[in-house]
Amino acid sequence: MSKPTPIWTLTCLTLTLTLLLILSLSIHAIASEEDELGDLEELLAIDEEAEAEGQGGSRTTEAADVVTKAQRIVIELNSENTRRVIDGNEFVLVLGYAPWCVRSAEMMPKFAETANALKETGSPLLLAKIDAERYPKAASALGIKGFPTLLLFVNGTSQAYNGGFSAEELVIWARKRTGVPVIRLSSVDETKEFTANYRTFLVGLFEKYEGTDYEEFRKAAVADNEIQFVETSDIEVARVLYPDLKSPNQFLGIVKSEPEKYVAFEEHFEKDKILNFLEYNKLPLVNVLTELNSVKVYSGPVKLQVFVFAEADEFKNIRSTLQEVAAKFKSKVMLIYVDIKEDNLAKPFLTLFGLEESDEAVIVAAFDNKANSKYLLESDPTPSNLENFCLGLERGTLSQYYKSQAIPDNNVAVVRTVVGKTFDDVVLKSSQNVLLEVHAPWCIKCEEMSKQVEKLAKHFKGLNDLIIARIDASVNEHPKLQFGHFPFYEMEQESVQSLLPALYEMNELALHLYHEISSS
Repeated sequence: MSKPTPIWTLTCLTLTLTLLLILSLSIHAIASEEDELGDLEELLAIDEEAEAEGQGGSRTTEAADVVTKAQRIVIELNSENTRRVIDGNEFVLVLGYAPWCVRSAEMMPKFAETANALKETGSPLLLAKIDAERYPKAASALGIKGFPTLLLFVNGTSQAYNGGFSAEELVIWARKRTGVPVIRLSSVDETKEFTANYRTFLVGLFEKYEGTDYEEFRKAAVADNEIQFVETSDIEVARVLYPDLKSPNQFLGIVKSEPEKYVAFEEHFEKDKILNFLEYNKLPLVNVLTELNSVKVYSGPVKLQVFVFAEADEFKNIRSTLQEVAAKFKSKVMLIYVDIKEDNLAKPFLTLFGLEESDEAVIVAAFDNKANSKYLLESDPTPSNLENFCLGLERGTLSQYYKSQAIPDNNVAVVRTVVGKTFDDVVLKSSQNVLLEVHAPWCIKCEEMSKQVEKLAKHFKGLNDLIIARIDASVNEHPKLQFGHFPFYEMEQESVQSLLPALYEMNELALHLYHEISSS
């Protein structure tokens, strides 16, 4: 048999490649005609098949497998399919993220868990995500401006996400926005399954699912974004949900996974009263501050807030004491724990008190967010001192805290250093005229102006009725220290006038400073 000629070989190769290309294009055309979202049921079937093959393997990766499985039912949006996905589905919850964003990385597994949980409940909500850095135009068209961003699209129209950021809170918010504001429970078995999945919820016991009280309950369920509402007409189911239930009559109460586990609603069934009850009772007695819950904590209705800064191990030792104190001031004073090792959370607060470098094991501070004032517990944080501190905050009898450096030695200083603790004596109560320079270490202009002040102080060193001083306003405060910029010079106008003859005898530098004083 003769060997094929080179031309014949090349022809066969060309024909083969052509057929492969046609076949590839045909498959692509068929695929493009189908829904590009894919068949979610098929994806789940593949997962189940893979699970069946590996049943004999280790169970240690079960949690990771659940997340991986869930991630496969979250649609990945891009420039081509975004509009089709949004317009082709009644409900779509979109997560806009960036690969380098830490908060996005924290959100991704929670979003995947949410997808899995909603799939199991038969929710019509489709979850999708988009890499806003890779597809900036598509992300911008959706209204994604930061990372991570969550948006709910209902028939193509977006709604901002305003729920919590745990998987449970995401599920609750999603179900409420897609027409399931209340879960109805009828058996003890399904109730036990419910309590295994939800840590915080509001339970309503009704003889019948009708009437004015029930309607107000449903209205509150629709209006609330964070708490799962659950209803039942079975007293045994109600007691599984709320073991402290005493009466079989109509009832409403909140359940939480903390020492204050059960709180009963004791007012008339009105939507606004139910929502107000939730607002004051949904958070723990002692809130552990995190970046995810910080907005919820700050924006709560309780504006008197006591912050306890300590390391995690120390917090374990004092947690029961904090719980007891918090219970006594519930709805009046909020107690918040901050891990002092978490710089992003603790340092901004501690800096306000000049305590960012403190080596105290426990620091207790307070804020009145209505009066914009701050306070510091300057005694040991014993239970009685902590309780008295909260009581003083509630009654408005605490002295406001103004940070101050240690009192300096000014015996040989040409320019006196004033601190918060000496402002009254040196500046306000002095019988002499005082020219005060207000500066900050980070102020670029302050360094040069401080040199001018020192020259001025040397020029007037023998003048007995004039004190030239300076205060670092970045670490010293006083209620009457008011200024609008750095550097700043403060002097009573009549004092300037009294010094006028001497000022005119000064050199050009001093005259320039006089004009600076007069203009300020």
